Amino acid sequence: MSIALAIAVVTIIGIAGAAILVVAAKFMAVEEDERIGLVTAELPAANCGACGYAGCADYAKAVVEDGAPVNKCVPGGQKAADAVAAVMGVEAGSSTPHHAVVMCQGTNDNCKTKFEYHGMPTCSAAAGYYGGPSACQYGCLGYGDCVTVCKFDAIKVVNGLSVVDPEKCTGCGACAEVCPKNIISVLPVGKMAEVRCQNKDKGAQAMKVCAVSCIGCTKCVKTCQHEAISFENNLATIIPEKCVGCGECVAVCPKHAIVMAE
Repeated sequence: MSIALAIAVVTIIGIAGAAILVVAAKFMAVEEDERIGLVTAELPAANCGACGYAGCADYAKAVVEDGAPVNKCVPGGQKAADAVAAVMGVEAGSSTPHHAVVMCQGTNDNCKTKFEYHGMPTCSAAAGYYGGPSACQYGCLGYGDCVTVCKFDAIKVVNGLSVVDPEKCTGCGACAEVCPKNIISVLPVGKMAEVRCQNKDKGAQAMKVCAVSCIGCTKCVKTCQHEAISFENNLATIIPEKCVGCGECVAVCPKHAIVMAE
């Protein structure tokens, strides 16, 4: 009899506790603005963080509750900006498309190696072993960490070098974040020159390790009439905001380290 009574008491307490929790949940619940869900639905669910927020849901919440700009979704581009703006009842504004660019041309044919690497086949692991097997300490290691994180199948390793497919790239920047050599940049889409090299060694050393490295001759800097090329640490760098895509720097580069992006 005592066992049955104990069971009954425990059951009653359990039911009462559940009822209290249900009532408390209803009274303490914070109603979420339904627009958060609507905005989230218009985003590509990449959760890449290119907008500056933790993910699509976090960005949607910031748009609705904090008035964050509606055109910060890089993968979604103008289409997502227009859709989110429609939900919020505001103007979308322009959204400049971006894409990832591997600032290196160190293929197996162009760049030498300093040793054979037999460790874990990832860029992060290889970089931790004397900087990796590439003779160029600044170059692509070619093990595809960027390929692994890309959710859009927009990057492949070809002949030892990561190559971006501009038709598939959304400019989310996930590949740039994971690259241990920091040689992937996210740049505005458009006709402009790009120095596809990150080698900061002096010219003589740079030429020893890669056939298409920047050698710091500054011919491109002297040729550019728009002051669109800076030069620091033995390396030329294009300033996207100033480049007009004339291609004069491409023509004078003796090592073909500068290419014209379309």
